[in-house]
Amino acid sequence: MKRLLAITLGVLFLSSCNSDPKGYTLSGTITGEPENGTKIFLKTTDSINQLIDIDTTTVENGLFSFSGNQSGPKMHYLFVDKVRGNVPVILENGTIEVEFPKDSIEYAKLKGTEQNELFMDFLEESRKLSERARSMQNDMRVAAQQQDTATVTALREEFIEFQEDAKNFNIDFAKNNPNAFVSVLVIGNLLATKAVPVDEIKSMFEGLTPEMKQTEPAKKIAEQLENLKSTEIGAVAPDFSAPTPSGDVLALSDVTSKAKLTLVDFWAGWCRPCRAENPNIVSVYKKYHDKGFDVLGVSLDNKEDLWKNAIASDGLEWNHISNLQRFQDPIARLYNINAIPAAFLLDENGVIVARDLRGPALEEKVAEILGKS
Repeated sequence: MKRLLAITLGVLFLSSCNSDPKGYTLSGTITGEPENGTKIFLKTTDSINQLIDIDTTTVENGLFSFSGNQSGPKMHYLFVDKVRGNVPVILENGTIEVEFPKDSIEYAKLKGTEQNELFMDFLEESRKLSERARSMQNDMRVAAQQQDTATVTALREEFIEFQEDAKNFNIDFAKNNPNAFVSVLVIGNLLATKAVPVDEIKSMFEGLTPEMKQTEPAKKIAEQLENLKSTEIGAVAPDFSAPTPSGDVLALSDVTSKAKLTLVDFWAGWCRPCRAENPNIVSVYKKYHDKGFDVLGVSLDNKEDLWKNAIASDGLEWNHISNLQRFQDPIARLYNINAIPAAFLLDENGVIVARDLRGPALEEKVAEILGKS
């Protein structure tokens, strides 16, 4: 739910084109008497989602501005020097206006184009949801401090309903506004969090206008949906290779060719749920390895020492590979891995027979398949 609210709490603004503008102008107004000379930073993210500087300006008499040329819509962020938070802005060529109080930049107002109006409709409802969530969290904290278990239980049930309401708001907005850039971002978030079935994601994506399908986030969604076809149950798992801890290169096919059943386990040394699941995989491995069960660990670590130490500490005796690129790992992208742990169970022909089995479910499936072989 937190990831869904990442969009509803602070994401999105897009300026659409008037006629055929040759660049963008981003004009800002800060209320609350900010000091002249206060720096305003315009930033965006790179290919690995790290913030990078784009431009800097200063405030004069409460006003600031940026101008330039943007080849296509892309998320940017306005930062005010010595002020917490930021204002998300999606730049595209056209005129963009932003206004916010210096002490409450999270309540920025954006206007100037049709896309901004769509965004503000989305944002206004999002802020209502955010206030509702904060109210429930405060009430739960007070009830917990007072050891009021009945109220805590009731609030938990209410929060489950809230999560469903928030998800449905995102879904309905994307379906009802196929011409909105915010809808593209919502669909991408729903796909990444696996909040709705893939078939519904595909339907929402196909409903987007041709212009929205040409945006960079939409192209990424299209690639992910195409990749999903190759990692569905019943598909032959795509082959891949990567370095082992010793520096050799090992391929998935090298492992599956010698096993009756192979678990491809996406994990990382920094991932607590992964580390918590490791003892279960170790148990299944020891019990069924002699019967043809094998494991290939694909680590999404980015620090070699952490990766190797976790293997040794958890007693993971099977083969391991990693490109040490976290979620930018090409194998993770090939398999659409946006969260870990994640796992694929392959038969002796490399066909995916199950996904994301944990705890007793993994051993039950392994026992079922190897018992028939």
